[in-house]
Amino acid sequence: MTNLNQLNNPTSLPYSVWPVEAIAQLEREGADALGITLFELMQRAGEATFRHVQALYPEKKRWLILCGHGNNGGDGFIAARLALSAGKEVTVIACEGSKALPEEATQARDAWLAAGGEIHAADTPWPEQSDIIIDALLGTGLNRAPGDQYARLIEKANAASAPVFAVDIPSGLVAANGTTPGAVINAAHTLTFIALKPGLLTGKARDCVGQLHFHALGLDAWLAGQTAPMARYDASVLTRWLPPRKPTSHKGDHGKLVIIGGDQGTAGAIRMTGEAALRAGAGLVRVLTHKDNVSPLLTARPELMVQTLSDRALDEALEWADVIVIGPGLGQRDWGKDALEKVKKSSKPMLWDADALNLLAIAGDKRQNRVITPHPGEAARLLNVKTSEIESDRLLAARSLAKRYGGVVVLKGAGTLIASEAGEMAIADVGNAGMATGGMGDVLSGIIGSLSGQKLSLYEAACAGCVAHGAAAEAVSQRLGTRGMLATDLFSELYLFVNPEILNRKE
Repeated sequence: MTNLNQLNNPTSLPYSVWPVEAIAQLEREGADALGITLFELMQRAGEATFRHVQALYPEKKRWLILCGHGNNGGDGFIAARLALSAGKEVTVIACEGSKALPEEATQARDAWLAAGGEIHAADTPWPEQSDIIIDALLGTGLNRAPGDQYARLIEKANAASAPVFAVDIPSGLVAANGTTPGAVINAAHTLTFIALKPGLLTGKARDCVGQLHFHALGLDAWLAGQTAPMARYDASVLTRWLPPRKPTSHKGDHGKLVIIGGDQGTAGAIRMTGEAALRAGAGLVRVLTHKDNVSPLLTARPELMVQTLSDRALDEALEWADVIVIGPGLGQRDWGKDALEKVKKSSKPMLWDADALNLLAIAGDKRQNRVITPHPGEAARLLNVKTSEIESDRLLAARSLAKRYGGVVVLKGAGTLIASEAGEMAIADVGNAGMATGGMGDVLSGIIGSLSGQKLSLYEAACAGCVAHGAAAEAVSQRLGTRGMLATDLFSELYLFVNPEILNRKE
């Protein structure tokens, strides 16, 4: 039986993510590989649900299980039967559908009834007290707002005092992209099966998934042989990109980075990007900025090489640099536009952020040597759509940006997405609400630019940079909480994640 330490260990989640349209095929092929039926697979899902709820809430005696008219409901019926046999007080409320119940779910329902269980209609009054509510209403096939009878049950569950445990996915959350077109369960815990789905990790997922758990239903070995089209990355994978440095290495080995931006009045943005690049391990960082910013930046961070942005200084820096970052505080005056035009002529690895993206939206181009790091508003301008359209399908937006602009795209937000024109896609499963503050994007640009100069490909640098950035914010929040977090607070924790061997020693 799974213990609580295993349940609460985030590293127990797989690093692969599968699109929703592939899940049914995975189930069939996996069951065939094991020589079991789909009903046996459903039994495993129901048993996993029962065991997880029992491990998390051993003292809860009165279970209310909400079953939908599909296979998700079948998982609920099986969990109900096991809970009843374990001496729990179990109430099952089920929704009716216009079509017949699927074959496997029918078998699960009949087994529940044969065990002496009862099924109550969706409009049945709830028990006066329930200790735990199990949401087995809607599964991963949802692509629209839940119907009225489902919505009423979802809203009632959210209003109850008992915690909610979601089976496979919180009802109302779209597994394909993390949107919530209507009512959605706010779960304390979610147990998903077979594979992680994108909607559990991005979009509105963090508002409703709670603690995410995973169970492969015995398909672990078979799944290990399958190649997933998407990846989930957290701090535990940083060692693959950031090995310990050789004792004989010198600053020239770790990248020469030029950062361009900081028009008059925006010294803070370019300073944060420059310091982030240093904190992430860049060997040398040169900042080209407005003349008014030179003295304040040198005073605040003397390790930066700071110069006034001029044609001559820019030509020299572009020749000198291994990697270019442009955009933080750049503005949209001719001063910034002229610099961007020169940068466009370089074939060196580069990152565009902030005003560089706003200028790109006006005069777009496509290139392979660039990372762009838009937030949803900037992404909307780049694709000439509304921000709501970006948020309605973040995966599609990231892919569209990569197709239109080339190179690598980092679509920032809860569950940041990293996509390349080559088709690679990853979700950075790190970070928290404390990052919703000014300057976080400037810090991220410095980190990614720095890692690109440390022999990582643009895609690897984007993935590693997003993970280190978000993981540092998690470490800050564990000490100080999320409200009031500043972008520069991350510097105190970033060391741990760009030197992941330290984390391994602590473990």
